[in-house]
Amino acid sequence: MVPSTPTDQFRAARDTLLRHRTDYEAARAAFDWPRPEHFNWALDWFDHIARGNDRLALHIVEEDGLERRVTFDQMRTRSDQVANWLRGRGVAPGDRVVLMLGNQVELWETLLALMKLRAVVIPATPQLGPRDLADRITRGAARHVVVRAEDTEKFTDEVPGDYTRIAVGSGGTPAAGWLAYEDAYEAAADFDPQGATRADDTLLLYFTSGTTALPKLVEHTHASYPVGHLATMYWIGLQPGDVHLNISSPGWAKHAWSNFFAPWNAEATIFIHNYSRFDAGRLLTEMERGGVTSFCAPPTVWRMLIQADLSSLSTVPREVVAAGEPLNPEVIEHVRRVWDVTIRDGFGQTETAVQVANTPGQPLKPGSMGRPTPGFDVTLRDPVTGKTGVEEGEICLDLSTRPVGLMVGYRGDAERTAEVMADGIYRTGDIGARDEEGYLTYVGRADDVFKASDYKISPFEVESVLLEHPAVAEAAVVPSPDPVRLAVPKAYVVVADGAAADAETAAVLFAHCRERLAPYKRVRVIEFAELPKTISGKIRRVELRAHAAGEAGTPGTEHRDR
Repeated sequence: MVPSTPTDQFRAARDTLLRHRTDYEAARAAFDWPRPEHFNWALDWFDHIARGNDRLALHIVEEDGLERRVTFDQMRTRSDQVANWLRGRGVAPGDRVVLMLGNQVELWETLLALMKLRAVVIPATPQLGPRDLADRITRGAARHVVVRAEDTEKFTDEVPGDYTRIAVGSGGTPAAGWLAYEDAYEAAADFDPQGATRADDTLLLYFTSGTTALPKLVEHTHASYPVGHLATMYWIGLQPGDVHLNISSPGWAKHAWSNFFAPWNAEATIFIHNYSRFDAGRLLTEMERGGVTSFCAPPTVWRMLIQADLSSLSTVPREVVAAGEPLNPEVIEHVRRVWDVTIRDGFGQTETAVQVANTPGQPLKPGSMGRPTPGFDVTLRDPVTGKTGVEEGEICLDLSTRPVGLMVGYRGDAERTAEVMADGIYRTGDIGARDEEGYLTYVGRADDVFKASDYKISPFEVESVLLEHPAVAEAAVVPSPDPVRLAVPKAYVVVADGAAADAETAAVLFAHCRERLAPYKRVRVIEFAELPKTISGKIRRVELRAHAAGEAGTPGTEHRDR
């Protein structure tokens, strides 16, 4: 019998994946994406599983040991109150809302509330400064912002616009011009949707870095992320009743992947440990306290964790996964030796859910990120000839069987969208190799974007800030290897006339970047040198990357930020 309601369709697809949790071939064969015409995940799924449910939906442990525990039913009620209150403050269907909160209960409440209101969420990390916020509000056409009380001071004259300002954590006395979020808890608890949600309505706009322009606006719908992350649930191996810990900062797509949609798709508890400075030993203690059964972390965290005593954890997670960049074999082997579990890699993007992964119960191959997840058909495209089905090439998705877990496109950039969606495929911009058994191995980016501490960085953005300084004539930014962060931004700089290529100038430029860039984007290494160029005048980044990696001669002296 064909499921009749959107909730039934979603549950049937989810249960298919749960039923074949450790049988990859069976899951691939049996799974079909639910494609309802109308769907609102917060109303049709979360509220459905939450009503009368006293199991923990969210468990947060703060650095000082304070705990916040919220059941599914409490979260449903609180999000209804927040939705009613926001509606009273003017938040309407289609309105765009910048949401810039930390890992705090209000983040989950507000996400659910905005979904129920059919508003469009623009996630933002609290690390952003006025420059980034102005871009998000202007290009994102935001009509409302919800931020921590301590971040209201960032909304200076540099962040113009007529938008509702809501402060979380003000204790009921927010700064002038701001509304107190705490007032939401006085609102009625019964929410009336007042209209149906189309599954193809816009839900999320993510700003994500590019190589030659300002961050792109990745557009997701009420289906593409909520439904798409059934694949992510399958990769992680989540089951009802699990306690899932994912190390990720709010505002980034991975946070929505594994700290929102995937766990609650599985009816699992989301566990959070907040800290100002990472402490591997403390994290293990909190994992013990929370009874964590599944754990996801970027390679940076895994490399720090193996420096601690992993054996101090008496009950190890059943499922452990990593994403962001390939994980070092020695880390995988260390964890396997101590915990007797194997870290499983996965590959995806802000633009998609997880496309390729090592899924539970399947043989793993060293260095491979696995096989296409259920619902995703992957082909490799030769970047020179454009031929698909090759053994090594750009990782692409077949659009003839378009996966639900794929973005609509880049909002406001039809040309770029058409470019990545041309010829019946979606082009990821990443290069991979496929073996005879269908396992894929990541090779590298097809462009110059790189990752540092699991954050994607666009050289163009950083170079633009450097070029604002009068001492800089030219600049090129590439990744420089780092034992903990994998890579840090390194700038090769040509000084302007009258400026000295010395330590004093480097110190001034480091300070300039600290003032204008989020911490994860800051230049950590500067080298004064002429930039290698093509005959047409384009910078040969490939040479600079090789030099930064220690594969070429040294043209100058490095200066490092403190």
